[in-house]
Amino acid sequence: MEKLVLSTAEQGRPHPSDQALDRAVFALRMQRPAEAEAIAAGVLKASKRNVRAAIVHGQALMAQNRAGEAVVSLEKAARHTDDPTAATLLASALTAAGRADEALSRLRKIIAGRPAFPPAFRELARQLDLAGRTSEALATLEAGLELAPDFVELLVDLGILRQKSNDRAGARVAFAQARDLAPGRHDICAALARVMLADGDCTAAADVFRQALALQPDDAALRADFGRCLLEMGERDAGEEVLRVAANEPLMAGRIIMTLAASSHGRFFMRPSRAEQFLRART
Repeated sequence: MEKLVLSTAEQGRPHPSDQALDRAVFALRMQRPAEAEAIAAGVLKASKRNVRAAIVHGQALMAQNRAGEAVVSLEKAARHTDDPTAATLLASALTAAGRADEALSRLRKIIAGRPAFPPAFRELARQLDLAGRTSEALATLEAGLELAPDFVELLVDLGILRQKSNDRAGARVAFAQARDLAPGRHDICAALARVMLADGDCTAAADVFRQALALQPDDAALRADFGRCLLEMGERDAGEEVLRVAANEPLMAGRIIMTLAASSHGRFFMRPSRAEQFLRART
């Protein structure tokens, strides 16, 4: 069977179908799956073997919780290409459609292929974890990292799963490795800082919290955790001021009050009015 590519270009200019699919992908990113579905369906009507269109169409259907229809679209894509992207997305759709065993079987075939396709390892680990097979999920991520040691998302998933398994030391190693590979990712810095804080290594955590906030200063939840870290270090004034800033964000006040009450260097308020007065104060 002739191998099909996901996009084409003629004389250096994008093909009209690629331009249409770019719009569909943008619609998906903007959480407009119905629009993306319509665009991809239009491309498929003109070119039934357009693999990229089938993939986008399947993703749009999945975003609308129409897994059964997504399976049909993605099965067609998987038949017309040996690109593992379509096969991995198909496995995800199969699981959502209640065909988990078939999905696992397909994913195991994908991860056995070479070159390694890290997203398939991630999807297989995700599905195994959802099935309560956490040790197998961890082993899958570790196997993926042996083949693709610089794939950041595998490390992030490994850190999350180790933390979920109460292996904070292992989680810390995974997040630290991911941070070294992607120092500009504030979410990775935040995950590393939080596991450090959970371990009681507040000084190291504070440094990483500062790195994360430098990358994403508007993250109120991150700022709240930084404030808690400062409180645990005994830096009460600094911690309280950080928490006051975080409390400016909607829905954060309750979390801040709980943080203050739970900290060994925090505060407890008998009346809501006193808590509100405290959060509005400035040092």
